[in-house]
Amino acid sequence: CLTRLDHNRALGQIAERLNIQVSDVKNVIIWGNHSSTQYPDVNHATVKTPAGEKPARELVADDDWLKGEFITTVQQRGAAIIKARKLSSALSAASSACDHIRDWVLGTPEGTWVSMGVYSDGSYNVPAGLIYSFPVTCRDGEWTIVQGLPIDEFSRNKMDATAEELTEEKALAYSCLS
Repeated sequence: CLTRLDHNRALGQIAERLNIQVSDVKNVIIWGNHSSTQYPDVNHATVKTPAGEKPARELVADDDWLKGEFITTVQQRGAAIIKARKLSSALSAASSACDHIRDWVLGTPEGTWVSMGVYSDGSYNVPAGLIYSFPVTCRDGEWTIVQGLPIDEFSRNKMDATAEELTEEKALAYSCLS
């Protein structure tokens, strides 16, 4: 799953909301699947300000927007682009693929993570064996799931819903093989 596309869209939504450069936002997370169940999470995101890094949630200061419109906008951005343009967002996907490979091969900047669909090792109580989007850091062509982030109840429910969808898709795929 190319959740880097959704990751970039989430960064863009926060930057637009705060009227800042996208490069000033970091560490959003896309949990789960590249689908309408993905969970764009800003609980650990930060924004570079003249006074130093600040939590994105604090600067946005609108939990209703962050738990509502922000999530649905990121989840449905591809469909909105197709509806508006009558064409796919192919350039966005291509750019995101380049970002994904660049960070995977060259590494993520210190203190920064990106969202990648990787093989779950059971981290964050996501069933092992799923291809699931996690926050990862990259170094020397290897990715590592960021560990130890606190997960609140709202996030847990969203993360479990997207894991359930992926578990069902995995079971369907395997049923087609037998």
